[in-house]
Amino acid sequence: MPNAAGRFGRLGWLWLSLLVLVIDQASKYYFENALTMYQQIVIIPDYFSWTLAYNTGAAFSFLADSSGWQRWLFALIAIVVSAVLVVWLKRLGRNETWLAVALALVLGGALGNLYDRIALGHVIDFILVHWQNRWYFPAFNFADSAISVGAVMLALDMFKSKKTGEAVHD
Repeated sequence: MPNAAGRFGRLGWLWLSLLVLVIDQASKYYFENALTMYQQIVIIPDYFSWTLAYNTGAAFSFLADSSGWQRWLFALIAIVVSAVLVVWLKRLGRNETWLAVALALVLGGALGNLYDRIALGHVIDFILVHWQNRWYFPAFNFADSAISVGAVMLALDMFKSKKTGEAVHD
C-alpha cells in the first residue's frame, strides 16, 4: 500500500484537535469571566457582537428546554463521534491531508463542547452574528466554528474528483 501513512495513519494531526480544544476553552473562560449573561459588546454595529449565553441543548439550542437528560445524550454522542474520528484519522493514507485536517477540526470542536457539557452541564457560547436588531443567528463558540469548517471540508472532500489511477479505499 504505497500511500499508507504508516502504523499511526494521520494521528499526527491530533495536534490540531488539541489546538482547537485549547483555544476554545481559553476563549470560553475569558468571555465567561468578562461578560455577564446576555451582555453584548458590539464589535461591528448591526452585524457582530460578543455576548455570553449558555446552551443546554445541541446546535441551535435543539432540546435546550428538556429536563436535563439531553446533557448525557449529547455527551454520549460526542464521545462516540470522537472515537470514530480518531479511528478514521488512524486509517487515513499519506495523501489524505485535507480529510485529516477536516477530521481534526471536527474532533477538536467536539471535545471542546463535550468538556463543557460534562463539566458544566451547558455549552458556553459567546459569538453573536446578527443583522441590525431584526435577525439573530444563534450564539456559538470557537468549537462550533471548527466543527462547521471541518464539516464543510468533509462535504467538499466527498465531491472532490478522484485522480485517475488512484485506488479507492474502503
